Amino acid sequence: MANVVFENVAKRYGAVSVIEGLNLEIRDEEFMVLVGPSGCGKSTALRMIAGLEEISDGDVRIGPNVVNDLPPKDRDIAMVFQTYALYPHMSVKENLEFGLRLKKTPQAEIDRLVGEAAEILGITHLLGRKPKELSGGQRQRVAVGRAIVRKPSVFLFDEPLSNLDAKLRVQMRAEISKLQTRLKTTTVYVTHDQIEAMTMGHRIAVMKDGRLQQVGTPLEVYERPVNLFVANFIGTPPMNFAEGTIIDSGSRIRTSGFDFAVPASLLALTQGNDGKAIVLGVRPENLIKTAKDGRGETIAIRGIVEIVEPIGHQVIVHAKVGGDLFVAALDAHNLPKAGDSIELNIELDAIHLFDAVTETRLTT
Repeated sequence: MANVVFENVAKRYGAVSVIEGLNLEIRDEEFMVLVGPSGCGKSTALRMIAGLEEISDGDVRIGPNVVNDLPPKDRDIAMVFQTYALYPHMSVKENLEFGLRLKKTPQAEIDRLVGEAAEILGITHLLGRKPKELSGGQRQRVAVGRAIVRKPSVFLFDEPLSNLDAKLRVQMRAEISKLQTRLKTTTVYVTHDQIEAMTMGHRIAVMKDGRLQQVGTPLEVYERPVNLFVANFIGTPPMNFAEGTIIDSGSRIRTSGFDFAVPASLLALTQGNDGKAIVLGVRPENLIKTAKDGRGETIAIRGIVEIVEPIGHQVIVHAKVGGDLFVAALDAHNLPKAGDSIELNIELDAIHLFDAVTETRLTT
């Protein structure tokens, strides 16, 4: 197996910079997810690993080797595309065999590898069919199988589940994760879906406008986002934000809808910052109905309900608090109605503070 390293990598098309100064190591046997909005450079980064995009600056390494000038066939990688990229005139078996035949693999070894991959993916009964006779999920399994049989050092997945329906995406997420755990192949997975990123990756790399924003485990990125972009992008529903000011020598924070005494856990961030403009962030699950439901100190805020979204076990409530809109994920009982006045309680130890100018997280 192998690690994959980006060293000061840039990709430009003329004067247009798509990726700038990317430094990232994907560890041996790791499942790394590159996540970000459309146009952030994540697929371009993946294609540079594969050799499908030239590198403008910097180096890409696979294991000990710089692969900038190596053709794709010599990089010991296997890629699964969003469109499956199966040969329509070939059977499933022939699609699985194709790359092995190009390498002049002996037929007995081809049969063994194809049979093994088909069994792992549960597609043995489909080997005689053509791609047009398969469902989307079955085609995706064949595309994954074609990657498996090559026994590469690195798997590359480019938004492989985006063409599937919601239920099948959940199923395939689990299957790909189990497959990577079983094979222990270094895997780089690109998606714009932050739920996929959070549920699949050992670590996730969040990108924006061609630059790496944060790398960490899903829990690290969720609990300690380094800036407003990451805080807003990771989490469903997204984090709530309210502009505010640190006042009273750092002992209080005031927003347009409420003010409160800074809890002891955050005083190190606010003391000495009197008058500083900040953005307060709180996740929907940390807006609770009553103080007794909390795990520590809370502050009550009052707002007017604008939208109520029942989703079964929970209800997502949108409420206007001062000049800000807050979203709370509440228990589905005793649903409020649009227009109702509602009291919510913020768990103070769970709030996030960001510099209003730099948009970076306040740290000591």
